[in-house]
Amino acid sequence: MKLTLAEAEEILAGVLSRGTAIGKALSVAIVDAGGHLISVKRSDGARALTPSIAIAKAYSAAIMERPTNMLHDWAQSNPGFFAQLSSMAAHPIVATEGGVTVKRDGEILGGLGVSGGTPAEDQQACEEVLKERGYELVFAAWGRSSGGPDRG
Repeated sequence: MKLTLAEAEEILAGVLSRGTAIGKALSVAIVDAGGHLISVKRSDGARALTPSIAIAKAYSAAIMERPTNMLHDWAQSNPGFFAQLSSMAAHPIVATEGGVTVKRDGEILGGLGVSGGTPAEDQQACEEVLKERGYELVFAAWGRSSGGPDRG
């Protein structure tokens, strides 16, 4: 199963609409399961760095197979390893709000990243848009028998 360009564009449109509704100029990116960029959009007035941040959040959520806010404790508990991991990747691995793994029927399809609002607003936009479109938002915690990545 793959995330199509049409699905990606629908998700991006939903997030940008959320930004307009709350009065925030957002950038939004979506990548496939391998972290390869499908699409990125920057709304009028969004700050210059927000597209790059959105891409890093989407990439992190896809390749780590967890929303970026789930990476925070790991980054705090093992900063050296986390920094090394990030330096090996094509994009920085970020541990913050606003990056959510795109998952359907238990399969990782990609990652969605949002930047331009507060961390909570970025996270909420991701979750609301994905939930409305029937994607899964439940992920096993690190170190549990989820078949996900190891902590090193």
